[in-house]
Amino acid sequence: MLKFRTIREKAKGKKPVGKLVFDKRLNGVKVNIYKDNNSFVAYIDGDKLDSYRNQKQAEKMAAEIVKELK
Repeated sequence: MLKFRTIREKAKGKKPVGKLVFDKRLNGVKVNIYKDNNSFVAYIDGDKLDSYRNQKQAEKMAAEIVKELK
C-alpha cells in the first residue's frame, strides 16, 4: 500500500541534494537552503525556489518571496 508521503515525493520530484546550511521558519513558512556544488538552492515548504550564487542572496530572496506570498 502506498503512503501519501511517498506519492507526494514522487509528484514533486527528487529530494534536495547537498548539505543543509539554512533551516528556519519565516512568518510560519518553512525555508531550507542547501549547498549544491557551486550554488545555493532555496526551498520554500519543500518546493524548489531557485539556485543562487551565495547563501546571503538565497536567504534574502526566500524572505522576499515569503513576504510577498503572505
